[in-house]
Amino acid sequence: MLKTDNLQYAYQNGNPLHFPDIQCGTGEHWLLLGQSGCGKTTLLHLLGGLLTPKEGSVSIGDTALNALSSSALDKFRGKKIGIIFQVPHFVRSLTVGENMALAQQLAGMPIDHQRIQKLLDRLVIGHKLDSKTSDLSQGERQRAAIARALINQPEVILADEPTSALDDKNTDEVIMLLEDTASEVNATLLVVTHDNRLRDHFTKQIQLAVGSRQ
Repeated sequence: MLKTDNLQYAYQNGNPLHFPDIQCGTGEHWLLLGQSGCGKTTLLHLLGGLLTPKEGSVSIGDTALNALSSSALDKFRGKKIGIIFQVPHFVRSLTVGENMALAQQLAGMPIDHQRIQKLLDRLVIGHKLDSKTSDLSQGERQRAAIARALINQPEVILADEPTSALDDKNTDEVIMLLEDTASEVNATLLVVTHDNRLRDHFTKQIQLAVGSRQ
C-alpha cells in the first residue's frame, strides 16, 4: 500500500506545497491528474523518496520513507519502488542488459540474467539486450525504462508523464503495457500526468489542483 499523510514540501524561498492525502491499495492502478504548475512532479519525487517532505510522511506498506537513513532509503527504493521518468535516464556507456543489471546491483540484489531477458522479451525488446540505449528508438527506450522499473519486482510503480509525447495509438499501447506489467507483479501503479486522454483508462483517480498550493 502507498499512503501519504499531511504531506508538504517547500522549495527555497517558495511557498509550501500542500498535497491531499493519498491511499492506494496493493495492486491498484491510479491516475493522478493535474495541470502544469500544480506540483505533480514534486509529489512523484516525494512518493519515490527522491525528495524529503517539509511536513508529513510517505509510507509503503509498514515503512515510512522519512524514517529511513539515506543508505537504507536507497536500498529500499531500489527494491520496492520502480520509477519511470518522463525522459528516461540510462548509463549511456552500458547496454540495455547492463543497465538492467546495474539496477539490481544498486538495490543490493544478485544479477538475474534470466529475469532480465524474460522481462525484455515480454516488452518485445529482447533482441536489444546488447544494444546501447542511445541506439534505441523513442518507443524502445520507453519500454527499456519500464523494464528497468520492474526488474526488482517493486511494490509500487510511479510513472511521470509517460504519454506526453505520444499519439493516441501509442498512448493506448503504453498505458496497457504499464497496467499489464504492473498486474503481473501485483504492484501498485500510479501514473502522474496532465494528459486528459488517460481518464478513460483508470477508474481510480486523484485530481491535483493548483489551488492545493497554500
